[in-house]
Amino acid sequence: MEEKKLAIIATKGTLDWAYPPFILASTAAALGYETQVFFTFYGLQLLRKDLSGVKVSPLGNPAMPMKMPYGPQWFRDVNWNMPNALMSIVPGFESMATGMMKKTMREKGVASIEELRDLCQEAEVTMIACQMTVDVFGFSPSDFIDGIEYGGAATFFEFAGESDVNLFV
Repeated sequence: MEEKKLAIIATKGTLDWAYPPFILASTAAALGYETQVFFTFYGLQLLRKDLSGVKVSPLGNPAMPMKMPYGPQWFRDVNWNMPNALMSIVPGFESMATGMMKKTMREKGVASIEELRDLCQEAEVTMIACQMTVDVFGFSPSDFIDGIEYGGAATFFEFAGESDVNLFV
């Protein structure tokens, strides 16, 4: 039986959008799929050595309201719907939302982005940085983790054209 293939394009570099490509890729690899993730535009942030800039942005995200990861149970059960206008003017709101999401993920036993990325590397998921985007954004190879490849759209299409599943994240 021929090995199945999964191709993913990762285009976003926020914390909430970092989970899907790594979870899907590591799971597919564990299920025996040959897996490749093509990171382009803001998705390149997920390949950087330093992930401290990867944050969640609640602004313009109507699905963002989350329950609090701390406090008494009644406080944890409240959905905190906040207007975008408020989120845009409150200093530090993005950092607070990022901290709350990271705390919630830890408390629920979800691996960090770094751990998921390491798992993908251990599972031999091919991770490709879009060379054009690297050039446009002025990155250098030293900005990125070791073990990744560089290529363009043709590199992605070569693999994606043979893949059983193609995902745009």
